[in-house]
Amino acid sequence: MARFWVCAAGAGCLLAFLVLHSHFCGSPILSSFVFHVSWTTDKPLYRLDVGWPKSPEFFTGTTFCVAVDSMNGLVYVAQRGDNIPKVLVFTEDGYFLRAWNYTVDTPHGIFAASTSHEQSVWITDVGSGPYGHTIKKYNSFGDLVQVLGTPGKKGSDLNPLQFDNPAELYVEDTGDIYIVDGDGGLNNRLFKLSQDFVMLWLHGENGTGPTQFNIPHSVTVDSNGRVWVADRGNKRIQVFDKDTGEWLGAWNNCFTEEGPSSIRLTPDGKYVIVAQLTRSRLSVMVAPPVGSISSCAVVSTIQLADQVLPHLVDVDRKTGAIYVAEIGAKQVQKYVPLKNYFYSFGS
Repeated sequence: MARFWVCAAGAGCLLAFLVLHSHFCGSPILSSFVFHVSWTTDKPLYRLDVGWPKSPEFFTGTTFCVAVDSMNGLVYVAQRGDNIPKVLVFTEDGYFLRAWNYTVDTPHGIFAASTSHEQSVWITDVGSGPYGHTIKKYNSFGDLVQVLGTPGKKGSDLNPLQFDNPAELYVEDTGDIYIVDGDGGLNNRLFKLSQDFVMLWLHGENGTGPTQFNIPHSVTVDSNGRVWVADRGNKRIQVFDKDTGEWLGAWNNCFTEEGPSSIRLTPDGKYVIVAQLTRSRLSVMVAPPVGSISSCAVVSTIQLADQVLPHLVDVDRKTGAIYVAEIGAKQVQKYVPLKNYFYSFGS
């Protein structure tokens, strides 16, 4: 045992020497060493909140998407099925509040965009009925406020604006909207609209190169002005500048088995949360610093049961809780961060 501690102390001294030598002498030794270290943890960063929701019997269809209104403590769930309420509203504590169904055909993605002046819920609708191929804005009680696209008609036109299986959207507090259009339809595109629905920039070509997509399935924006897209069919994540649309880079090496189906960031911006559908897995990855996309680094995973199929997720901006819409299990589950460990891990 004494020999072990001597060896450990010696290793610590060597590492300290390398740090000092690199700092004062510009030695490449440590920088090369750090570059090749792939750090991870087998300790859980989240725990399942088994008491959420308190009334799971309201899940009567296939739960495709979930959105968190952290300002008002609400959670919206959109589900598919015949003769059922399409949108369910819960509190963040899991109490059921209400349901609505007006003009919702086949929901795919949902986003809650609330400010001090307005509560709104946006839904991407991929149905073939009279409300399909649109993106619709509702108030929190389900009253239809705005329709983007041509209801019931798929297409690729920009004037008038048309969609074909719009997958998801992200709405900034400024009102600017980022849309990924193409869950297996005609389109494979990402574009940004102003709060007045003016096209600001667009990437819209099928392919494997930079700015090209194969089923862009999820989109989010970080606090550093970067747009993150889950390019599911290409098994990668692409990153863009939110103001100019400039391509900043891609993560190509994380998803050899299956592409990402959903992407979000933790409230502190330090980690990227990614869901993989058929592998029933959530991954926690290090968010790169500004100016460098680099390579992805997985620090933790949440392995769900087989055939749970996490489709889309959302993260509470205040608490950091992850809500997972599971189309296999036909439910939404909530995972709560272990703060004492999680935030010290990223400090």
